[in-house]
Parts: sequence; structure tokens; C-alpha cells
Amino acid sequence: MKIPYFVIDAFTGAGFKGNPAGVCVLTHPLKPQQMQEIAARNNLPETAFICRQAGGWSIRWFTPTFEIDLCGHATLAAAFAALNFYGPQAAEVKFTAGCGSLTVHRCGKGYELVLPAKMPQQIAVTDEITRALGVKPLKAWQDRDLYVLLPDEDAVKNFVPDYAKLQKLSKWLGIVVTACGRQADFVSRYFCPELMDEDPVTGSVHCCLVPLWASALAKTKLRAVQLSPRGGELFCSLAGDTVRLGGEAKLYLKGEIYL
Repeated sequence: MKIPYFVIDAFTGAGFKGNPAGVCVLTHPLKPQQMQEIAARNNLPETAFICRQAGGWSIRWFTPTFEIDLCGHATLAAAFAALNFYGPQAAEVKFTAGCGSLTVHRCGKGYELVLPAKMPQQIAVTDEITRALGVKPLKAWQDRDLYVLLPDEDAVKNFVPDYAKLQKLSKWLGIVVTACGRQADFVSRYFCPELMDEDPVTGSVHCCLVPLWASALAKTKLRAVQLSPRGGELFCSLAGDTVRLGGEAKLYLKGEIYL
């Protein structure tokens, strides 16, 4: 069995930037264990598995160690593969996932991903959070992930994670540090304690970041930069109950997986 396979850098127009994702194009669904084994072998932040269905594609996302409920950058990568290799005349592609329906549009030389907007719940900055971070944030919010506000862009850029301490914040999947930006409207970084790694560019956390910063800055169109070593740029807008994330993508590898 041969599976078409792509590696695509999302939220960047340059090589070796943005967030790399694997995309497997299936003719029929695989067992979850098979998808997990492929994702572990690929060893990328996420691998998306897409399969044609009526009206679009199904999609699932796997890190090297577990399935995730939503991944923005891997959805953008999957859309790049679907639109450029399987629907070159199409203006958009629709995905169906456990979290609902997702749509990606062509937008100039890039793509625009439509995700559900989620305003996270503000919580107290506890001693536990402060000890785990090693710094005291100005504010904190929670959803799937923990979001903490730092004083400025330099504090985000210079933040050094202690994964052993961050793992004690086991209530949340990931830790997001964010602040107002100097050139961008806001900046952020995302850390996954379970993987002991920093995610280069994380589309899904912007489901919460965009409503937060739209409220704080009183504007619905925002430019965001994720300050990981690879870095990435997102053009964001809040439209009702959806967040729109615009960005480019670049093909790095095209091949086949043999099962």
C-alpha cells in the first residue's frame, strides 16, 4: 500500500521557517494505531491524515505520541496539498473533523483558515502557575491550553521554559506566553510540556488569542507573530464566532509512504 505524503511548512513563504506538518492522503481510513505509528515515524510536530468524502475531506491530526483535537498549521498544510495537487481549480477546501467543519480558502498567494473563535476563561494567577513559569504573569486564562500575559515582547522572546516544572501544570495541554508586539499587534510562543518542546507556529491557539487581543486592542484585524526559533506570521481577523487565520505555505517534500 502506497500513501502520497507531503511535508509542508505552514504560516511562512520561506523555506525552513514556519511550522512543518506531514500530510498523508488516504484512499480509505486507517486504524488509529496505524496513523499514530506513521506520525511517530515522521516525528514532525503534527501529521494530518486526510481522506476524500462527499463534499470534501475528513481530517485527523497526530503528534508523535498522541492524537490532537485541532491543529491549525497542519490543516493549512493539508489544504495546500488538497488544493494544489487534488483540486487545482478549487477556490476552497472543506474538512470534517471531530471538532466540526473547517474551511480553508485561497487568499492571494496564501490561504485563509476559518476556525471557531473561543474566548478563554480568565483565572487567577496562582503561586503554582508562577512557580512553574519562573516569572509572574500579569494575567492568565484557560481553555484547552493555559494562556499567560507577560509584560512585553522581550519577556516573551526571552522566556526560558523549565519543562520539568511546566509538566506540573498537567491540567492544560500546552502553555502559551503572549504580549503586545512592537511591530505586530501581538506575539506569542507555545510550549508542550508532554513533548518537552516548543511548537514553531500554532494555529489552534489563535482561536483564543485572537478574541483576547481583539478585545484588548479594540480591533478585529490583527497581525500576529509567533516568536519561536523558526518563527511564523499570521494575519488574523475576528468575524462573529469565527477566527480567520491567513498565511502562506511552502512545499518541502513530496513522496510516498509504503505500508
